[in-house]
Amino acid sequence: MGLLRLLVLAVLASEGSMMTGGAEAVGNSSKGFLEFSVGKFRYFELNRPFPEEAILRHISSNVTFLIFQIHSQYRNTTLSFSQTILPNTSGTGNDKGLVFILKPEQSMCTWYLETTDTEPVQNVAIPLSYSERDPIPGGCNLEFDLDIDPNIYLEYNFFETTIKFAPANLGYARGADPPPCDVGTGQDFRWRLQYDVYQYFLPENDLTEDGLLQHMQWMAQVPQVKASAVKVVTLTADDKTRVSFSSLWGQGVIYNVIVRDPLLNTSAAYVPAHTYACSFEAVEGNCASLGRVSTKVFFTLFAMLGLFICFFGHRFWKTELFFIGFIFMGFFVYILITRLTPVKYDVRLILTAVVGTIGGIFLVATWWRFGVLLLCMLCVGLVLGFLISSVTFFTPLGNIKVFRDDGVFWVTFSCITLLIPVIFMGCLRILNILSCGIVGSYAVVLAIDSYMYTSLSYITLNVLRRALHMDFHRAFTNVPFQNNDFIILAVWGMLAVSGITLQIRRERGRPFFPPHPYKRWKQERERRVTNILDPSYHIPPLRERLYGRLTQIKELFQEEQPAGERTPLLL
Repeated sequence: MGLLRLLVLAVLASEGSMMTGGAEAVGNSSKGFLEFSVGKFRYFELNRPFPEEAILRHISSNVTFLIFQIHSQYRNTTLSFSQTILPNTSGTGNDKGLVFILKPEQSMCTWYLETTDTEPVQNVAIPLSYSERDPIPGGCNLEFDLDIDPNIYLEYNFFETTIKFAPANLGYARGADPPPCDVGTGQDFRWRLQYDVYQYFLPENDLTEDGLLQHMQWMAQVPQVKASAVKVVTLTADDKTRVSFSSLWGQGVIYNVIVRDPLLNTSAAYVPAHTYACSFEAVEGNCASLGRVSTKVFFTLFAMLGLFICFFGHRFWKTELFFIGFIFMGFFVYILITRLTPVKYDVRLILTAVVGTIGGIFLVATWWRFGVLLLCMLCVGLVLGFLISSVTFFTPLGNIKVFRDDGVFWVTFSCITLLIPVIFMGCLRILNILSCGIVGSYAVVLAIDSYMYTSLSYITLNVLRRALHMDFHRAFTNVPFQNNDFIILAVWGMLAVSGITLQIRRERGRPFFPPHPYKRWKQERERRVTNILDPSYHIPPLRERLYGRLTQIKELFQEEQPAGERTPLLL
């Protein structure tokens, strides 16, 4: 029996050590409390009728304050200093934390956890300890309810995700008075503190609860945050504690802020916050859905036309002009409809398709009647230039501070767009084939985004958002670039190179562009009029032909004559 007991204990110990970040196993809820250890994550489940009491014992004497934080995926939990829930002593949400300032000789702390959700809520929590030299996150809070608020408050819409947090204060010893927040601005006050904002992307298409809680462990403590996440910006005490990011629908993102004291070379982490920029509980358009049906239909048809243009666009010149005119007119009309009218998304998409079709027909008709090649190629070059300019600002270049000014951004964007047709004005056929291959293959990328997440769709979507939303200029446009994106990027490159190569080889020795259609039709008509040997010369006029067709149709509905003897008329 003794050997069997040792084996069971060994198995339990090995299972506990395999949990990421030193996470502990789920506690026994029947006892009514959960016991925690400093720096150890713990998974547990909260139920509405059964609140829990969290206890931390054996706190070291060199610890001056604690941050206890709790995380869930999308159901709210409440964390409080007391059993009575008060606004200034509790917090409710998905990612919440409380700062506990320790008294002299104090070695134990308690918190109270509960949920009002009808369903059980899976959580992960951790207490973190800091010394008197470490800055206190949220120690100079004047905006939110808590006296000391280490939380990051997150808001999102279709365009941007904004995080806000309270300024930190300098650390101090147990039993001492906190340093004043707004008395002076010198190096002896909180104004010397700096704030590093970090961003961490979850794996693409991962909406699981276990995945979020596991990755949240890499964003709670300072060393793990610096090693795992990407630092986006550093704020000083003079800057507003507010940062905006481009919203990524259905993509899990975790944000955290590390406050640093450059004088003492110490730091502390706020409570991380996460978002998917969508709702898990919405009936329509929730995180689990893969997009609207109208979007899938629109971009699937658009991709089929784009794929045809990628390989055969230069040969079928009028079809390519329709494709370019559709893009040109549809893009501007969608912006106007969205900014000037409150119509729903599906109606906007239908109107965009209708007006885009009219724009494509108009460009084809303009070429047929007037045959102005430079005008048509200017439209083709502008579309290619728009895509290349969008790719340029999709890179880290787009997050440079100077481009946060809308005037600088749009002037630079327009110059890059115009530069492409100017460069290739001497070789229009090459410009046209490049446009067919690159733009046509990118239409396939947009269609793929309707069925599975890919960051490459934000190449053009970020430009569209900036044109639609007045405040999008302040958002950082970082996106994840993971395995799916590398595969789709390879597909895009393969399609573009294949289409360009095929069209260049096929068009060797052929005229650069087809002749003017209207002139050709006019010459053909004059030739038929003057050449009596041409069979088309003896074709009756259109009016007589239509009258003859109508006569034949009428005869189909006339009754047959009764059978009998018929005598031919002899002349």
